[in-house]
Amino acid sequence: MDIFENVIPREKLRSNEPLKDHTYVKVGGYADTLIHPTTTEEIVNVVQIAKSHQIPLTIIGKGSNVIIKDKGIRGITMSLSHFDQIKVHEDTIIAQSGANIIDVSRTALDHGFTGLEFACGIPGSTGGAIYMNAGAYGGQVDDVVESADVITRDGQRMTMSREDMKLSYRNSIFKDNEYIILEVTFRLQKGDKEAIAAKMKELTMLREAKQPLEYPSCGSVFKRPEGHFVGKLIQDCNLQGTRIGGAEISLKHAGFIINADHATAQDYQELINLIKETVYAKFNVQLETEVIFLGE
Repeated sequence: MDIFENVIPREKLRSNEPLKDHTYVKVGGYADTLIHPTTTEEIVNVVQIAKSHQIPLTIIGKGSNVIIKDKGIRGITMSLSHFDQIKVHEDTIIAQSGANIIDVSRTALDHGFTGLEFACGIPGSTGGAIYMNAGAYGGQVDDVVESADVITRDGQRMTMSREDMKLSYRNSIFKDNEYIILEVTFRLQKGDKEAIAAKMKELTMLREAKQPLEYPSCGSVFKRPEGHFVGKLIQDCNLQGTRIGGAEISLKHAGFIINADHATAQDYQELINLIKETVYAKFNVQLETEVIFLGE
């Protein structure tokens, strides 16, 4: 902790922090050191200190589509969830990476911008949404993103265009390299405020009706395989309601695994493996996980 003296305020540092308190699914071990920076300068300082002292550095956002393994994360874990400012400039919205993508969509509504309605129920950070190229109900991030300011693990800042990010279905360049997303610019179109609000209300009602929001979960566990729906495949394998430990395949939506009773990351991993093996044996379809496991 002494290496951060005069660089990061002490109240933004925590030792042996339970990471289950920082993810939607509420599982996982401890972080050796958890840091919540709120400025670009603090983020740069953390990155440079980690590099110069050869300390492993793991980045998390809101933790909505992440499972932290049961032994936690060694080294430094930097959560960008407090780095969350949103501003509007002409026909763009500029959001820091820790801002809720839901809040960005609401800002769009407030200013009469259309294009982000699909994001009104996605429970994650803006950085996470870019990292995953998040989408729902026929829209996804690459429809509206213009650019992203990033920092390399050497502490160098740069701006990436939409093309640079190589966005595809639930994928981006950020999965294969060491860039840390600082800020994202969305370019939007002016629309009818009442129509935008109505669309967001409709999508919110659909989500509440279909998803098990009353339980902790990591969101949608698997990517959609071409020509299939994940939930239908799992249902047709008669797996709905199956439980390992405290992790259970939701009866409301088979594509979700809920934390029904003090689940562990190991419970989740075993249940995910069971689903993959069963679906492959019955339908010859190889499911790919959308959720990301971190730690050891």
